[in-house]
Amino acid sequence: MTVIRAIVTDIEGTTSSISFVKDVLFPYARKRLPAYVETHVDRPEVQHWLHEAAKEAGLVEASRQEIIELLQRWIDEDRKSTALKALQGMIWKDGYEAGDYRAHLYPEVAARLHAWRGDGLHLYVYSSGSVPAQKLFFQYSEAGDLTPMFAGYFDTETGPKRESASYEKIAEAIGELPQHLLFLSDISEELDAAKAAGFHTAWLLRPPLTVPDEPHHPAYTDFDAITL
Repeated sequence: MTVIRAIVTDIEGTTSSISFVKDVLFPYARKRLPAYVETHVDRPEVQHWLHEAAKEAGLVEASRQEIIELLQRWIDEDRKSTALKALQGMIWKDGYEAGDYRAHLYPEVAARLHAWRGDGLHLYVYSSGSVPAQKLFFQYSEAGDLTPMFAGYFDTETGPKRESASYEKIAEAIGELPQHLLFLSDISEELDAAKAAGFHTAWLLRPPLTVPDEPHHPAYTDFDAITL
């Protein structure tokens, strides 16, 4: 049996509920986006991502208000835009630091992450949320600061999560052969891409979802059920 040396995990629907992101984080960023842009527009990183959003939308000239409305529409659409994710992460940082919320984790996740690290496995995150947002998520989790558990983070700047080339880049960055890596996700298309790159896969189907009779990937209802 191939030895698993590192685990790469998704966040939304895998370590944490989709509802926390959809019902807490997204509305928080949407509501505060206009004021945040207006009060932070002089910051180079904010200017950069506003420009990137306009470029992504194919806008040659656009007012600040038009860009704000574009970003709010993308939030409503859950668009996987690197520019949007970066700006959302900046807004979420303020919310985490103010104590407005803590990131949700499924009950067994923190203990299982600690156990895997105790077994010598290296842990990584690959999520559509920006790397800064990922770090905030685990720093301000309901289980406390879990960032010491992770050796690295990857977002869509590495590449789309449904393309095998993204996982090849991750394996190269980690410095392990793909056959020694396990990817955890609730999205079968992401797992298909990881498998095509040579990764082992684990399909998280949290209740009320159920495991199909013939799953295309090893399927589990929680982290404790995963066999390495």
